[in-house]
Amino acid sequence: MQGNGEDHANDDAAKAAGFATPFDQPAWFDLLTAHGFAGEGRFDARGSAGAATAWLALRIDKPDHLAGLANWYSFAIRPLYTGPRDHEAALTDLFRKLRRRGARLSLFPVRDDERQTIVAGLRAAGWWIDATRAGDRHWLDLSGMDHDSWWASRPGALRSTVQRKAKKAIVDIALLTRFDPESWIAYEQIYAASWKPEEGHPALLRAFAEAESARGTFRMGLARIDGAPVAAQFWTVEDGTAFIHKLAHVEDSLKASPGTLLSAALFRHTIEIDGVKRIDFGTGNDAYKRDWMNRHEPLWRIEAFNPTRLAAWGPASKAFARSLLRKDI
Repeated sequence: MQGNGEDHANDDAAKAAGFATPFDQPAWFDLLTAHGFAGEGRFDARGSAGAATAWLALRIDKPDHLAGLANWYSFAIRPLYTGPRDHEAALTDLFRKLRRRGARLSLFPVRDDERQTIVAGLRAAGWWIDATRAGDRHWLDLSGMDHDSWWASRPGALRSTVQRKAKKAIVDIALLTRFDPESWIAYEQIYAASWKPEEGHPALLRAFAEAESARGTFRMGLARIDGAPVAAQFWTVEDGTAFIHKLAHVEDSLKASPGTLLSAALFRHTIEIDGVKRIDFGTGNDAYKRDWMNRHEPLWRIEAFNPTRLAAWGPASKAFARSLLRKDI
């Protein structure tokens, strides 16, 4: 880790509560920092209780405003821990110490299953809190299902499309478990020709893909029609979960449904070969995600205000005035 000059010898052993994700790795925060996503600087907040420690990678948005070190590729931001017990007390200690550092703290995106722990720690440490629903998360919980039983539970229109298009044998699909520069160039070409806006930071995404390949978690699918790349997807697999990071397809190939066929192939591979129990479609509420997933949860934006800092009072008053119209917390 980088940032505030502390000893980071144990960071590689730190873990989040629940299942690990690529965004819980110290290397992920180092990558964001190296590619300019640390605002005016990086600050690694730490707290301890007994043998437990908690740490949270932050960026400095303004001298008195800290925010979670995340960007649009991040599925979530959450604290990480070392030690077997006292995690909640260590988190409260982290937030208590953080009051000496800033007037305001912003965390986004926060998963629904992390929200209460974070809010409780902030309140116990003396922060004023405003938590707002700010996005969506779709994921697949296999709950003991194998691939075929999961597939049988999907909408008939989706299953029919895959069956019909696969029979035509127009689309050739290749699945990769190691980063391949030529295939990645094809992905970038597909993205450039897709319906999506210009990629926010392709150099970061490539560096992330290369790093995940080195860790053995990289999965990529590439679809071609008559030898020309028309669809690509970048996934990773970790701790029993497949993470879907980026999808792209060429607009004029839609009649052949290469993106749908590619998704079907990657779902089958990660369920049958990698043995995942969960598949995470990341942030966003795109309608097509419901066809593949069976769980939907909100994401949250948590704004915390330090009552001992005068600079926090104005923003806090505005936030709480808005919250009168909501019942989020």
